[in-house]
Amino acid sequence: MPSSKTIRRHAVLVDRMATTLGRDLEEEVMRGRLSPDELPDMVLRCTACANPDGCEAWLRQQEDAATGPRPEITPYYCRNGDVFDALKPN
Repeated sequence: MPSSKTIRRHAVLVDRMATTLGRDLEEEVMRGRLSPDELPDMVLRCTACANPDGCEAWLRQQEDAATGPRPEITPYYCRNGDVFDALKPN
């Protein structure tokens, strides 16, 4: 089991990724497009990422360019890419 520090770090990464991609995870749960159980699963999948530093750098880059268009998809290495991509607004 990952440490509480690791879980906190990756919970923040999941939240930042969702925000960067324009996905509101709480809203998706309320709409039934995402199971409430999926949120902690997303964080646990994220803890298995081999590149959290790269993810943080990618997120910083996107946040620094916040005036431009939002990225359409997650980085190729994101372990939650399929979930985020499935929640892409229509």
